[in-house]
Amino acid sequence: MSLPNELYNSKFAEYIESLKILYLIDDKFKTMCDDYCDSKANTEKYRKKFEKDFRHKLEFENLSKELEEEILIYLIRKE
Repeated sequence: MSLPNELYNSKFAEYIESLKILYLIDDKFKTMCDDYCDSKANTEKYRKKFEKDFRHKLEFENLSKELEEEILIYLIRKE
């Protein structure tokens, strides 16, 4: 059983050997680490989703503004 990649980070670097051992022999510690890894993975997933959703929001806002201008121009020309 190998150590999840999320545990190889600067916060734990000083304790990596202890972390590896405890992860293998201590079920409570392993569960805590696995929960941490799940949390990190979910954070990344939602960060990407937020960025994607934010880009879509901006695209629709820009489209709405462009269409507002076109509608106004159309209305002015028809008067």
